[in-house]
Amino acid sequence: MKNVFLATAAILSLLSCTEKQKQPNIIFILADDMGYGDVSYFDNNSKLKTENLDRMAQEGVVFTDAHSSSSVSTPTRYGILTGRYNWRSTLKNNVLYGYDKALIPADRETMASMLRKNGYTTAGIGKWHLGWDWDNIDAGKDKVDFSKPVQNGPTTRGFDYFYGFCGSLDMAPYVYIENDMPTSLPDRETVNEGKYSWWRKGPTGADFVHEEVLPNLVDRACNYIKEKAKADQPYFLYLPLPAPHTPILPTEEFRGKSGIGEYGDFVLMVDAMVGKVLQAVKESGEDGNTIVVFTTDNGCSPAAGIKEMEAQGHRPNSIYRGHKADLFDGGHRIPCILRWPEGTKPHEVRQTVCLTDFYATFAAINGYKLMDSEGEDSYNLLPAIVSETEIDPIREATVHHSIDGQFTIRQGDWKLLLSASSGGWSAPTPTDTLALDSLPPIQLYNMKDDPSETTNVEAEHPEIVSRLRALMAKYVREGRSTPGAPQKNDGEYPWKELDWMKE
Repeated sequence: MKNVFLATAAILSLLSCTEKQKQPNIIFILADDMGYGDVSYFDNNSKLKTENLDRMAQEGVVFTDAHSSSSVSTPTRYGILTGRYNWRSTLKNNVLYGYDKALIPADRETMASMLRKNGYTTAGIGKWHLGWDWDNIDAGKDKVDFSKPVQNGPTTRGFDYFYGFCGSLDMAPYVYIENDMPTSLPDRETVNEGKYSWWRKGPTGADFVHEEVLPNLVDRACNYIKEKAKADQPYFLYLPLPAPHTPILPTEEFRGKSGIGEYGDFVLMVDAMVGKVLQAVKESGEDGNTIVVFTTDNGCSPAAGIKEMEAQGHRPNSIYRGHKADLFDGGHRIPCILRWPEGTKPHEVRQTVCLTDFYATFAAINGYKLMDSEGEDSYNLLPAIVSETEIDPIREATVHHSIDGQFTIRQGDWKLLLSASSGGWSAPTPTDTLALDSLPPIQLYNMKDDPSETTNVEAEHPEIVSRLRALMAKYVREGRSTPGAPQKNDGEYPWKELDWMKE
């Protein structure tokens, strides 16, 4: 408890200082499908040497037990930008695709709109993957008019400026959008059928070259940083990178550099791009008062060639079981670093945190009190960020969600999977009925004693199972996991993944 008081005193001191100077700039870098073991700071046995991310970690706050709210892309992005668990949205499983409509409702506050209310200019550069409404989409994908602006895009969800594309780089259409307008008309269809470099066939803009997308986005982000540093107004830059997700396309400079294949090369390219952003911040003259967060949306995907890399001694998801799409920690335990030279001193935060928490954290840094209807699953991490000693747990518990829509809840050392399966793509899969018939319907793991989730101990601890099930049910029914007035979840009721609540 003493540590909490010390942290509170530090926060008050910090806020009194920030009142006298410009609010901190905020840059949120989100890599795509990059595992915990891909950043060498987080895994001493990693075959990759991520020099820029390691330096960032040594200079900043490292969250060693950080998690995405989902083990796949769209839901995690929803959680980051709303501070709300993704399964409370209308998307109960899977992800959006390139032609899908907007997921975030127009009346939902986002991280960008919240910061804009607090004096920030806001920009998003990169992979959106939260849907928007293409012109004439209701008539069919082949009827979309790319000469017309999109509706319900990022500029209607709190961003003053946006440059990027709709989904993943393997999802058509391949067209850049600047603010609401396509930057060029499609002039061809492209497809790639390479083992790791593949993308689906689809219309491609005249100025869209897959191999150039990552450096193009980072160059634009660096230009934005340099431009906005001249202004008195603080800026928020959301920078969701499309890498190292498929298609895996390292440029010539990085090919063969990792020694473990194309995915490793692409990870090193991502590391270099982060270094480029950090250098731009330093050159802007605002390094000390700029918060830079680096994290990823979920664990490494099997599409990257995990088995081949493991054969060479590299484990992209470190010691953790599973991978992207799963309930197991390999699906959602992710590297997470925050660098803020004037606001923090280097240290590690070892308690469990979730990417939804950055919403409330950025609000707290700016002295903004959240309404009951925003950030329902976002906890303020500022006490842990400013305290160099470990403080009491900030979160009561943390919920994760798989591609199949299954749930797991973690409290302290205990993690309960409300499914017999992985909920995703690793064994046992949700469709492997033969295997599932021989397994208990739920799984309980002690993450301190068994971080690789090898031994299900649900039968030995019925009281823990009961407690965690009740807490999960409470979070569902109340529409929030933080203190505040109950809220409604979106979408149809009931959804099949919550059938266990009827028991």
